[in-house]
Amino acid sequence: MPTADRRSSEEWVAILRGSEQAAAIDELRALLLRGLSYALAGRANVREADIQDFAQEALLKILDNLDSFRGQSHFLTWAQKIAVHVAFTELRRRRWQDISLEEVTENTENADFIPAAFADRRNGPEKQAVQNDLLLTLHRIISQELTDKQREVLVAVQIHEMPPEEVARRMNTNRNALYKLIHDARQRLRDRIMAEGLSPEDFLAAFE
Repeated sequence: MPTADRRSSEEWVAILRGSEQAAAIDELRALLLRGLSYALAGRANVREADIQDFAQEALLKILDNLDSFRGQSHFLTWAQKIAVHVAFTELRRRRWQDISLEEVTENTENADFIPAAFADRRNGPEKQAVQNDLLLTLHRIISQELTDKQREVLVAVQIHEMPPEEVARRMNTNRNALYKLIHDARQRLRDRIMAEGLSPEDFLAAFE
């Protein structure tokens, strides 16, 4: 029997479905812990207990989604990607746990609203002036043309990068409904920008 880190993808899937599942889960947990420790090294806000929790949640997702594994990468690569995604999703959620959606939306009145694409001060003064004009127009359209929910979601998710699942939870909705709000908000922005005789790409690039 190959060692845990030398099993083929087919062997991993088979053993996780077979009579030796418990032992295989322990081996996979150890590998996930090792990978997460490396991926999260140097992060002061991550404790050993956090890594244990991330690995456990990842294990549950991996077992629940075994049928979706298509073998396009090695099983351990696929499993580690799930574990890292779980970890970073939780870390992003923690970043926002003490900040309300109202506080985030209110930031459209100050410099925190500026998208990262417009915040690069290495640009020359002429380019900065053009970008500032675009930003003011974008700010006005977002403030005046979007519904309250569209503005709240767009600012939270696409400007401040709050995790969509966290925004959906706070708004008591689901991800599909949230993405519909974002789609409608982007379409409304595009239509309004075009109505003013401007190029949507100049503005929407800030949200890509």
